Amino acid sequence: MLTDQRTADAFANSWNNLPAGSVYTRDQFTDWMSPLTAADVAGRQVLELGCGNGSQMLHLLDWKPAFVEGVDLGDAILSACKNLAGRADENWKITKSDMTAFCGAGYDLVYSIGVLHHLDCPKEGFDAVIRNVKPGGRFHCWVYAEEGNSLIIKLVDPLRKITSHLPWWLTKYGVATPLAVPFFLYAKTVAALAGISGVEKLPLYQYCRWISNRDFRFFRHVAFDQLVTPQTVYINRATIESWLTSHADIDQHSTYIIMRNGNSWKFGGKRKEA
Repeated sequence: MLTDQRTADAFANSWNNLPAGSVYTRDQFTDWMSPLTAADVAGRQVLELGCGNGSQMLHLLDWKPAFVEGVDLGDAILSACKNLAGRADENWKITKSDMTAFCGAGYDLVYSIGVLHHLDCPKEGFDAVIRNVKPGGRFHCWVYAEEGNSLIIKLVDPLRKITSHLPWWLTKYGVATPLAVPFFLYAKTVAALAGISGVEKLPLYQYCRWISNRDFRFFRHVAFDQLVTPQTVYINRATIESWLTSHADIDQHSTYIIMRNGNSWKFGGKRKEA
């Protein structure tokens, strides 16, 4: 719990020092949520666990849910409320709470994007996702993969142990910004060379092709997110499989695990009908 609070506070420093609006594009949101689509959200009760500044919720509201609630442990909810208040929609709510302990009235869809891998106990976060899904409802998660991230684990993890203790502004401008420059150049180069034999074997090839479409500010945001958090766990497929089979009320015929950009996992399914 103490580590989770430190993590929430660290991310609040990130989210609360960004311009208004979503840091993510509509295409990125759609990609993260796939195979779910607007049809799975329209008219339904939705919960996001770990909502940050509401970046995902801003896009989700365009899918016309009946209601969406965002839960976050940190003061990032201040930015979330400001971002969502700018919309005409009134069918949303932001709640400050520990997502691992949160227990709502039950939702048609519960999702968590980029959060479980930062928790002290990721499995408790996943259990909270399932606990809040109505019988017959759906769940969807996205996490960093152990597979495809060996370079990040070797290079970034040791640095994170230092930068997570620094003032946020020093981490963002003194460390993340200069480190984002070679990352930016590398990704652009990989994307430019795509199609040449052998290039696909370069580290983070698929991820670089995807992120190369974003501007430098987003690269810095990604670098800062990696360095500001006290902890990140990279989760392998076998662990996700064990999570999905650990709940007797999950319909095993509905589950899916999808590799995204060669270095992360999307997974989800349905809870059995009552």
